[in-house]
Amino acid sequence: MSIDRQDIAGAATDSGKSQIHPSSFQPGTLLFLVALSILGSVIGVQLITTLGVTPNTSIIGAMVAMILARVPMQICARFRSIHLQNLAQSAISSATFGAANSLLLPIGIPYVFGRPDLILPMFIGSALAMLLDGYLLYRLFNTKIFPAKGTWPPGVAAAESIKAGDEGGKQAQVLGAGILLGAVGGWYKLPMSAFGTAFIGNMWALFMLGFGFLLRGYTQPLFGVDISKLYIPHGIMIGAGLVALIQVMVLIRDKKPTPAASSPEIYEGSADFDRKRILGALKLGSAGYILIAALIALGGGLVGQLSIAMLIAFVAYAAFAAFIHEMIVGLAAMHSGWFPAFAVALITLIIGMMIGFPPVALALLCGFAAATGPAFADMGYDLKAGYILRKNGRDLAFEIEGRRQQLFAAMIGFIIAIPVVFFIHMGYFEKGLIPPVARVYVATINAGVSFDVARSLMIWAIPGAVIQWLGGPQRQMGVLLATGLLIASPLAGWAVMLGLVLRNIILKVGGEKARNKMEVFAAGVIAGDALFGFFSSVLSGKGK
Repeated sequence: MSIDRQDIAGAATDSGKSQIHPSSFQPGTLLFLVALSILGSVIGVQLITTLGVTPNTSIIGAMVAMILARVPMQICARFRSIHLQNLAQSAISSATFGAANSLLLPIGIPYVFGRPDLILPMFIGSALAMLLDGYLLYRLFNTKIFPAKGTWPPGVAAAESIKAGDEGGKQAQVLGAGILLGAVGGWYKLPMSAFGTAFIGNMWALFMLGFGFLLRGYTQPLFGVDISKLYIPHGIMIGAGLVALIQVMVLIRDKKPTPAASSPEIYEGSADFDRKRILGALKLGSAGYILIAALIALGGGLVGQLSIAMLIAFVAYAAFAAFIHEMIVGLAAMHSGWFPAFAVALITLIIGMMIGFPPVALALLCGFAAATGPAFADMGYDLKAGYILRKNGRDLAFEIEGRRQQLFAAMIGFIIAIPVVFFIHMGYFEKGLIPPVARVYVATINAGVSFDVARSLMIWAIPGAVIQWLGGPQRQMGVLLATGLLIASPLAGWAVMLGLVLRNIILKVGGEKARNKMEVFAAGVIAGDALFGFFSSVLSGKGK
């Protein structure tokens, strides 16, 4: 069940006269969003091919709108609206992640694999998966699975930056101090986003993330053990991911009121309404992924290469893997701001190899899995920013309409990214500018998988499942531990641990009164790190 205009009308009746949210399709606004989306698409393609990473351009879009708002012309007056600035950051970030992670990376896999004839079916399938991905998060936002009160750290950073630019005063000073610290730390290559996130998210989830970072970083230098080569992180993620899926199913069946429904903030309906929304979204996602997987199999020529049983297995597994990939990436992004999309796609590939799919099918499978997740997570960040700017949903009609306009802005970003990538991808590929992780996936396909790898995955899936189950769905301890283990960044581990210690000290000394300033400062740190990382990446990328 989706949120439609009847819901808005009913909400407006309950809450009185509602504000009017800016429209994404007002001519001047639409032109602005299209221009930002083109910019975001080019930035995403350039940086994922030269540096292997995709920066969060969300704050950049908001900054452009803020700058235009200062231009003394009537046509620019509209950009003073924090809600239009929210639409701007939604469009540019969607275009950036969509172009880089959901489109260029998947089609880079068949190109490196030596099958450029598979680029077109992979591109069509990836584009459809990206659009479905973003829409599903819109449907699932502020439900039991992905509550609006979830952390979504980059979304908090974007919202606080926009608010500070609009309000000024002491909050702007606190945010500015955080931005300065984040930028200075970024200059010295310190993981300031990890440090800032530690002040905002669930403490248990972040502790497990930091612990995972430290384990991955120090097991080899201290004990001579490379846990990545032993596939320990991958096994833990498999176990944790499967239990996370079970926990999602349990949440759906639970008829108790959700924390959001019982909070002072306005929620979109009863527990039964929430459950219907979730089930409706999951049914749509399941059907959509099955159809897209079948389309990729047909376009990729698998119909003539695989037996009927193997073809059915491919479609079923590809759809299931896309769904799991989306859930894991979304949960990790919500709790920590980190999402291990590349690594989870690699896990999907390894399991596909164990099933016995031929190399061509594996290349298509991996591209499809990689296309899902990033757009899902990024939409969560943007909707969280909008939720904060719309005063945490106190005016339900305004919140629902604002969220709808954000969906339109994001879809503009995704749709603009499609032709941009289509027309420029071959020029990049012919120059050898291909996302580095695409080469990793193809190398994995060519190397094959051994019995020892399969055994390691099964063994380490057990502790991953146990930790995830003990932590419960609110902490996601298993998923966050695996996320940390999959990312080689020991400095991020220390940053998270230091942030958690300081957070406890601040709350113990200053009490709950200190929480708001602490979180605004932390949002500034994340924003400063993102801004510095963006500009330094652009300058570095241009020089390559």
